[in-house]
Amino acid sequence: MRNRVLTALVLAPLALLAIWVLSPLGIAVLFAVVMLLGAAEWARLIGLRQPLYILLYLLGLLPLMLLGWFLHRSSLPPEPLLLLAALWWFTALVWLRRFSQGRGQLLASPAVAAVVGYIVLGLAWFALLVLHGLGQGPYFITLLLLVVWGADVGAFFAGRHFGRRKLAPSISPGKTWEGVWGGLVLAVLSGLVLHLALGPAWLGLYFLLPLLVLTVLFSVVGDLFESMLKRQYGVKDSGNLLPGHGGMLDRIDSLTAAAPIFTVALLWLWLVQ
Repeated sequence: MRNRVLTALVLAPLALLAIWVLSPLGIAVLFAVVMLLGAAEWARLIGLRQPLYILLYLLGLLPLMLLGWFLHRSSLPPEPLLLLAALWWFTALVWLRRFSQGRGQLLASPAVAAVVGYIVLGLAWFALLVLHGLGQGPYFITLLLLVVWGADVGAFFAGRHFGRRKLAPSISPGKTWEGVWGGLVLAVLSGLVLHLALGPAWLGLYFLLPLLVLTVLFSVVGDLFESMLKRQYGVKDSGNLLPGHGGMLDRIDSLTAAAPIFTVALLWLWLVQ
């Protein structure tokens, strides 16, 4: 716990500072580094242990990021790709349900798992890029991160002290419904406080609250999806890069699902204003 708290106290302020001061290219590089670190852990999870194989896997992700960057900087709309990302995570819900019923073992195939890693990490990176490019982009990324972090912290403590009913025992035995509700409460409260302090006037509470709830729920889906991957490969943590937190992938699993859903929902809200 001590290492977990100290790591968070160091990395969280640095991440928020970078989001507010970096240029769009700087943001793209920052999140690319984060996703590539996650991709290296993903490769090791699915059995690509040799450095050469890990490097080749990372090189496969880079062209996708370059294409995403050019799309982001062009006049082409990002919505089709973001909708594809959202559709992917709704599909992942079905996948999780099938796995919890003893089916849906596709991730046990390294080839399938490798492609899924590109989808999960590449689309999350693109969503963060688009989000930063919106008006008040740094604020919205801060809101997203605060909600995801709040959901994680709230779930940890609520689950630890009040957890009784298992959420998905065949996927992640330690997660409980009480943890989900605790995470939801802390995440929504954190988002509301930030919004009252810095949020744009056009984003009313009648839009903000459903947006926060939806984001938290899909952050849980992202967490469970990585747990499903680790379950199929018999791994507890994706790595040990972050003291007290495990690997980078263990820290961004919730974000990989929350970012596309948050961005798509926010763009829709923007259009209906």
